[in-house]
Amino acid sequence: MKQENFKIARDTKGKSPAGEDPVLRKPRILVAPLDWGLGHATRCIPIINGLSALDCDVWLAGDGAQEELLKLEFPQLRFLSLPGYRVKYGQSRIALLWNMLVQSPRILKMIRHEHEWLEEKINDYSFDAVISDNRYGLYHPTVPCVFITHQLAIKSPFGKWSEVLLRKRNYSYISRFTECWIPDVQQGPGLSGELSHPAKKPSIPLKYLGPLSRMEMIDGVSAGFDTDLLIILSGPEPQRTLLEEIIINDIAHYPGRAIVVRGLPGSLQLIPSTNTIKFYNHLSAPELNIEMNRAGYVISRSGYSTIMDIVKLGKKSILIPTPGQTEQEYLGRYLHEKKAALCIPQKGFSLSSALQAAKSFSYSLPVLNEPGLETVLAQFVGSISK
Repeated sequence: MKQENFKIARDTKGKSPAGEDPVLRKPRILVAPLDWGLGHATRCIPIINGLSALDCDVWLAGDGAQEELLKLEFPQLRFLSLPGYRVKYGQSRIALLWNMLVQSPRILKMIRHEHEWLEEKINDYSFDAVISDNRYGLYHPTVPCVFITHQLAIKSPFGKWSEVLLRKRNYSYISRFTECWIPDVQQGPGLSGELSHPAKKPSIPLKYLGPLSRMEMIDGVSAGFDTDLLIILSGPEPQRTLLEEIIINDIAHYPGRAIVVRGLPGSLQLIPSTNTIKFYNHLSAPELNIEMNRAGYVISRSGYSTIMDIVKLGKKSILIPTPGQTEQEYLGRYLHEKKAALCIPQKGFSLSSALQAAKSFSYSLPVLNEPGLETVLAQFVGSISK
């Protein structure tokens, strides 16, 4: 007999999980974001909220800053420790490329490890489905597993031939999942251009969710722009710290009101604030939502999750791609060409010069209203509840 939105609790061997009666229960879904910066975790927040609204038993997995952030946002949900890839960036473009090459064997080892980890956890906790944001090892032969990415095409500094090889490698991993969810509009070029809308696509079903953002417009808040600048720092080290040092040095001479969010959830080390310049290690989603609404300009990396937040609120932005991070460099150029954002390289960055350029920049902010998340989530939960 079909039970709407419920199913029998079974493990992969058809038995009840240890310590649990074989009774009807909510669909149990594991959500696990990648640990490259906070963006993968933040864009999972609307998905987690959507699953909870559909009465699912949502579990989370990760470690480090992602764990801190998700526990702050969802203290009521159960969390499993899952080591991240822990990629280290270099202090220059060449150093970053070298570091990525050197770290490749360890990343591949972590992918194998997380695949074995998932098999063990499905046996232990009887997950009915898994949603992986860019974690390549979280697939399973019998449990529906979703892969989330906006980066079907991977940009390379070595030319088209290397991008073809990267695409084949990328698709070989993605094809192990049940389906792929893409946080962009279905009609290209969308918000992420060629990244989400390549000519050749993976063989598994693709579902476009529309841009994912935890931000919401607050009536009346953005009209006056209480804060001139909201500066959001994020991403792997040491590049997060390098940009922070540039910002701290420049903002000491800034005459207006500014807020700097350091992207360090759980950190106890504080930077003293002044009457006009406020520093925060981290802001919760509701707090950041208020500050983004209040800000005249948002300055941040050109990470896709932050871009989705900026576009959702229709904010003028200054984007600073992480040096050598080809995805961010592409997104920065793409949005700059579309006049959706002003993109300035980190090398030689000056806050005063950037603000002067922003004042004369002809912003043409995109409007992307394609709600697909609720429909996709409802269909997915319905399919695993049969």
